[in-house]
Amino acid sequence: MARLKPLFFLLALFWACSLFSQTATIAGTVLDGNNQPIPNVNITAGALGTTTDANGYYILQLIAETSTTLTFSHLGHRNVVLENLILTTNETFEFNPVMKTEVIQVAGVEVSPTGQKKVEGIVSIAPEVVRKIPGANAGVENILKLLPGVSFNNELSTQYNVRGGNFEENLIYVNGIEVYRPFLVRSAQQEGLSFVNSTMTSTLDFSPGGFQAKYGDKLSSVLDITYKIPVEFGLQIEGSLLGASTTLETISKNKKFSSITGLRYRNNSLFVNSQQTERNFNPTFVDVQSYLTYRFSNRFHLSFLGTYSVNDYQNEPLTRQTNFGTLNDPRALVVFYEGQEKNRYDSGLAALKADFVVNNHTKLSLTSSLYHTQEEEFSDVIASYELGEVDTNLGSENLGEITNSRGVGSQFNRARNQLDALIFNFKHNGIHKKGNSTIEWGVKFTHEDVRDQLREAEFIDSAGFFLRPFEPAFANNQPEEPFAGDLVAFESAQATNFVMTNRVSGFVQYSKQAKMGSHNIYYNLGLRAQHWTLSGEGFDTNSQTLISPRAQFSIKPNWQEDVLFRFAIGSYQQPPFYRELRDITGNINPDVEAQRSVHYVLGSEYSTILWERPFTLIAEAYYKDMTNINPYTVEDVRVRYAAQNNATAYAYGFDFRLTGAFVPGAQSWVSVGFLRTEENRNDRGYITRPTDQRLKLGVLFQDYIPNIPNLKLYLNLVYNTGVPGGSPNEADPYDFQNRLRDYRRADMGISYIFADRKNQYPEGHWLHRFKEFSAGFEIFNMFNNLNSITNTWVRDVDTRSQFAVPNFLTGRVLNLKFGVRF
Repeated sequence: MARLKPLFFLLALFWACSLFSQTATIAGTVLDGNNQPIPNVNITAGALGTTTDANGYYILQLIAETSTTLTFSHLGHRNVVLENLILTTNETFEFNPVMKTEVIQVAGVEVSPTGQKKVEGIVSIAPEVVRKIPGANAGVENILKLLPGVSFNNELSTQYNVRGGNFEENLIYVNGIEVYRPFLVRSAQQEGLSFVNSTMTSTLDFSPGGFQAKYGDKLSSVLDITYKIPVEFGLQIEGSLLGASTTLETISKNKKFSSITGLRYRNNSLFVNSQQTERNFNPTFVDVQSYLTYRFSNRFHLSFLGTYSVNDYQNEPLTRQTNFGTLNDPRALVVFYEGQEKNRYDSGLAALKADFVVNNHTKLSLTSSLYHTQEEEFSDVIASYELGEVDTNLGSENLGEITNSRGVGSQFNRARNQLDALIFNFKHNGIHKKGNSTIEWGVKFTHEDVRDQLREAEFIDSAGFFLRPFEPAFANNQPEEPFAGDLVAFESAQATNFVMTNRVSGFVQYSKQAKMGSHNIYYNLGLRAQHWTLSGEGFDTNSQTLISPRAQFSIKPNWQEDVLFRFAIGSYQQPPFYRELRDITGNINPDVEAQRSVHYVLGSEYSTILWERPFTLIAEAYYKDMTNINPYTVEDVRVRYAAQNNATAYAYGFDFRLTGAFVPGAQSWVSVGFLRTEENRNDRGYITRPTDQRLKLGVLFQDYIPNIPNLKLYLNLVYNTGVPGGSPNEADPYDFQNRLRDYRRADMGISYIFADRKNQYPEGHWLHRFKEFSAGFEIFNMFNNLNSITNTWVRDVDTRSQFAVPNFLTGRVLNLKFGVRF
């Protein structure tokens, strides 16, 4: 509690300084059917009003916390009506309507303080929140980890677990294109950048379970990202001690061609140097992404998404000392390293998408994409260690050093791993809307070609004697007879795999909004199917056909309270990808089948007024019944599968999220979640899964100083109870269960907004040239908590016991940053 007192004081200080304002702002650009700006559009909101300028731009101040109806009218165009708009105090809401001549606009867009309500059970997060909130890996995944049911105890990683699943069970789409991550990455330090470039993002939708049939065949979640289509020229530059990025937005004079391109560079040395291992660290993480769109006509658009990323990771560890144990029995592990790691992951994606609007009711699309990754892991690292008791005598010259050695040894790790993977996709999607009914369908072909050469080994030496693996058994009659056997690696994997997979999948779903008496209802019924065939060198061909029905139902009762109830049920089947086919020795098991999970999700959404400000409480309870499970272990960010469908599992829990304007004009939320997940291997009984998180608390808090409203505070807090920490190599997981310590982290950012849409300056002022300009600092891990991600297992030569030595994550780090937009 002593560590939390400064935080409570800080929150109380900002809360006490908050004052109430009564206005909000809506702004945007009005376009016609050809995406051309329309000047002189009349915009009215009761007694308030304005008109668009020559570029179609408008800005209007409204009364905050009050339901407002806006009408956009222009001669020759149908009116656009925006109903029931409720903006929080000081909020700026961007709305870019398209006015058409040939159809009647549909009125009644409901906007709540947290965005448009989603009857499908999908969480929408404003991109502005994603770009502002601090984090060691700031971006989309940083925000997701503040949601209930989403977690991963490693701030350097962009991976996340959802409701008991691992991070290979999550779907990610960018503009409808499925994206992939490198195969061989085993450490969060090697990741570098998230695939999603948050500065290019326009919408972000996330579902933690019970999602529709139109999304793919994964067990846990779906993240659906849409990149911007620029409406004007823009150049954004951001920089910090961790790296830099720039984003360029362009649009042609005739408004037919637009592009948005982002270039990012990151270096994690600032974080890694805060860890207990001293090292020469030289990582380079660079990626470039470009999204191009050309409008041939009102009905036909062609777009291209291209990405290329390079993760060049070079690490030369030097020394490490980790103190652990108890006050009565303090211990330390000291390690001296020789050698280095040289890992490189190069990946690229090219996707072409054609959209054709048949009429006002039907839209068709064709998409082809090609993903290619080349990955190399070369390492030779010798670690010489000493395990012993620690001198705790305050007057001793050897304070903190090892005084009584309990174990010495060395470990040699060698890897020469190379992987080349090519993934081709071609798909067709269609949507037909008429009245309150919608039919969606799609068909997709995927070809995967993976070529992998795995050569890695670990040798263990204790006091000059190499330790052999426990299996197979060997005869050793020393000292009576000399042992002349070959040196054998304690652990090794030697394999060369050529694997090809062809997948044909499709879906159809029907949704409708209707009335049930005086209540509004929504339902979605869908069916998804996939047939996949596995082939390769050295094993027999295998194939499987999957059928997955899914359904969602929502009802909004005609009550005085603003309440929405949701229920979802569905079958989710995940056919094995390459890593799920590869066992711990590196060999392929072609008989692995799809893992299956049935989701049951019951949720509600309640909007109300608290402290004279709007808030929304979202609650969900879920149960996942899983069969045909492929067990796995997790080491940092590397998942290693047993490549056998020999387990059943379950996961259940509940999630709560209260979101709203805790401080007027700034969206914040508090998330609470509980999870329990266990598996039963070969009918031996249930044990916890590696992702059994149990309790989760996440807080996102935004604030400002009323007398200096441009001075902003951003704060995120995460508390997760510890996950299972693994076991020694030879231990049976049924006999050995332990947990890592709880994960606690607080990141804070403070920035000053010199210029933005609401703060523009006249010509001659030095800030006139900037559309946006901000600068500030961030403090990561404010309270310097010692969080751990894995354990290193070290043997005590006296007792032959093995000690779990925690591998601690990053400490407190200060980062400076700035951002400008022209």
